[in-house]
Amino acid sequence: FYWSPMQCLFSVALLLRLLCLFCANRQFPGCGNIVTFSQFLFIAVEGFIFEANFGRKKPAIPIRYYFIMVGMFFTVSVVNNYALNLNIAMPLHMIFRSGSLIASMALGVIILKKRYSVSKYTSIALVSLGIFTCTFMSAKQVASDSSLTEEDGLQVFLWWLLGIAALTFALLMSARMGIFQEMLYKQFGKHSKEALFYNHALPLPGFLLLAPNIYHHALLFSQSEPFQVPVIGLTMPIMWFYLLMNVITQYVCIRGVFILTTECTSLTVTLVVTLRKFVSLIFSILYFHNPFTAWHWLGTSFVFLGTLMYTEVWSSLGPLLARWRKRPKEE
Repeated sequence: FYWSPMQCLFSVALLLRLLCLFCANRQFPGCGNIVTFSQFLFIAVEGFIFEANFGRKKPAIPIRYYFIMVGMFFTVSVVNNYALNLNIAMPLHMIFRSGSLIASMALGVIILKKRYSVSKYTSIALVSLGIFTCTFMSAKQVASDSSLTEEDGLQVFLWWLLGIAALTFALLMSARMGIFQEMLYKQFGKHSKEALFYNHALPLPGFLLLAPNIYHHALLFSQSEPFQVPVIGLTMPIMWFYLLMNVITQYVCIRGVFILTTECTSLTVTLVVTLRKFVSLIFSILYFHNPFTAWHWLGTSFVFLGTLMYTEVWSSLGPLLARWRKRPKEE
């Protein structure tokens, strides 16, 4: 295993995307819709030119299935964005979304009638315990906010509960979308680039429902402090620069994941995705000084330990380490 130029580019793009996303969200907490819309628009335009060949290429998977998939995808994106406006802290938001294994396993058992090994169920139990620990401690922090009156504290706590319900709904909907995609790929074959294009192009009209919010934040972005772009010397509002960098790096990340799946083993891809979540969490906590107690760290450890157990990293690393130890002797 070695770091190819594309993997290095993917890693740098990930860190830049995290920085731009957190800076934008910190200055304007409700800017998720304009960020998502910009990402969808950029990827849709790129896919229309290079994948759909300006609309001349017929999709391999019938378009009606993409509409169903897009409905799920769009709903998950919007609900996750609005959860940040419901007193959900960014670390809890990322930890909660890391529990996608739970929802996927539960729906896989219910819908696909799958059965799993004891280690798989153990890993899911760890992830569940980790999410419960972080959720419970965050609930105590919200409920014990001394700066709020009793009536205001209750209102804030109820909004927080609504945010947890939104995250739970998005988690289940995302798992259902994954199962739907799995069934489509089994029937029509894997067409990742095509799915990427339609998943971002078809939802664009839906953003008309969010047009007032997007326009409002576009005005706020235009009023942000000016920033001189390095190298080219162009001056623009700093929030538009953050947005531009986020869109570009998001595109590199998505394409990077696709390239990783074609060039590397599934173990490498799983490790990269798992570490991406962990880096996101650590970056959010350290850079922005978000409140994070020892209980939160314990819950986070359970989440990522359970994720690694689920992917059977330990058993897969054994043969790799054995070969690595034998290499000097062979030479």
